[in-house]
Amino acid sequence: MSVYIQNFVKFKPFLKELVSRDVKVKYRRSILGVLWTLLNPLLMMTVLSIVFSNLFKFDIENFPLYLLCGQVIFNFFNDATTNAMSAIIGSASLIKKVYVPKYVFVMSRVCSSLINLMASCAALFLIMIGMHAELHWTMLLSVVPLFLLVVLALGIGLILATIAVKYRDVLHLYSVLMAVLMYLTPVIYPMSILPEWLYHLVMINPLTSILIMFRNVVIYGRLPGLVMLLVTAAEAVLCLGVGCWVFYKHQDGFIFDL
Repeated sequence: MSVYIQNFVKFKPFLKELVSRDVKVKYRRSILGVLWTLLNPLLMMTVLSIVFSNLFKFDIENFPLYLLCGQVIFNFFNDATTNAMSAIIGSASLIKKVYVPKYVFVMSRVCSSLINLMASCAALFLIMIGMHAELHWTMLLSVVPLFLLVVLALGIGLILATIAVKYRDVLHLYSVLMAVLMYLTPVIYPMSILPEWLYHLVMINPLTSILIMFRNVVIYGRLPGLVMLLVTAAEAVLCLGVGCWVFYKHQDGFIFDL
């Protein structure tokens, strides 16, 4: 284990460079540049809030904020896992030339998406102030579900990156799977409207628990339930463990499929 930690510390500056490169490439030649990391989620949240608040009339207190919290969580997971999936393929030229721990490329994509997540949270906070919503001290605990979200996304990202190297079809199929996952995550609807069989199916989704905890601490000022917290943490850690195992087992063969 100490060898892996030392290896990570050694390549930490390289990881920072990759993250910086990803952010710069994304906003290259734009007038506002990196400022879009804040403006983009702020504008998207505003538009979605207006549209969905008028289309859906669920009996939910602060429905715009309910929706925006869902968008923050789901959009990060979608962005992080989608980018991580192509991390190894997109860095093929560098991987073939020099030795770099291959997991660093996946981590850099997740970290780049993490910057957008932080900007989205800042935008959400600004919208809450603009709507004169009550600000609870429990908002400080939002780092807990967000941390579990990042762990979950990294685990899934490692698995997807491994599969994508061998089977490129997953790059095209994943957007369809994410569309299905969105409807299996209570982003725009309350759990109370679901029939019992579908309720249990949606609760199996780890994103659901993370989203419920995030909404509770941000909007409603409620502490996360201990059972839900422990179960969600176990799922996230298990997912990361499986992702690391799958990635480590197949990484030596990446060079033959790139």
